[in-house]
This record gives sequence, structure tokens and C-alpha cells, in this order.
Amino acid sequence: MGPPSSHGLPTFGSVGDFKHLRAWAEAKHLAVLSKKAIAKLPFTERNGLADQWRRATYSVGLNIAEGASRRGRREFRRYLDVARSSLHELEAVFEMAIALEYFTTEELAEIKQSRANCARMVYGLLRKMSDG
Repeated sequence: MGPPSSHGLPTFGSVGDFKHLRAWAEAKHLAVLSKKAIAKLPFTERNGLADQWRRATYSVGLNIAEGASRRGRREFRRYLDVARSSLHELEAVFEMAIALEYFTTEELAEIKQSRANCARMVYGLLRKMSDG
């Protein structure tokens, strides 16, 4: 896989670098924001919501990176689908954290925006891959 094309989709056929993908950069930003927020959860959530949040966040970036290393659109798409599922899981985690009154909507605004940005980028990659 080569460097990304003008629309951010990597070209296929040679060894690529996932770090060129905007979706991966946003997933990394989401992980940094998540780390700070997870640290603010009560101790009683360390083995529950905190672990689930952490796993879902890591899953997004790691699946984008692993998928980018695969040969062919079909395999990359499969990993992007997993990243997309993890992004939906994060949306549910944020709603639970708000409902449980660990955070206010305003306190999670930046991280929710990062998740939404990442989701748009992953969806964009999936659309471009479907277009051929």
C-alpha cells in the first residue's frame, strides 16, 4: 500500500503506512482524550465501564492500522467495519457515562466530537472502498 491518494484512501499494492490515514490520526487523538476521561471515572468503574471504554477506543485505531497493512480492499474493509463497530460502542459508553452521572454532556463534548469526526472518516474510507 502506498501513500494516500488525494481523498485519504491508500493506494494498494505496495507496503503502506497507516500513519498517513486521517482516520488513524483522529483515532489516536480519541485515545488520548479517552485516557484523560477514563482516569476521572470512579474507582468502582475501573474493571467495568473504564475497561470497556479503553478496549473500544484502542480497537478503533488498532483496527485501522492493522487493516491498512492488509493486501486488498476486502481485507481492509473488514478491519474498518470492526473500527466502525467500536465507534458505535463508544457512543453507547458515553451515553452510559452521562446517564450514570459520571460526566455531563458538556464535559464529554470534545471527546464526542472526536468520535464523530473519526466515524465520518472511517465511513468515508468505507464508501471510497465500495466505489472501487
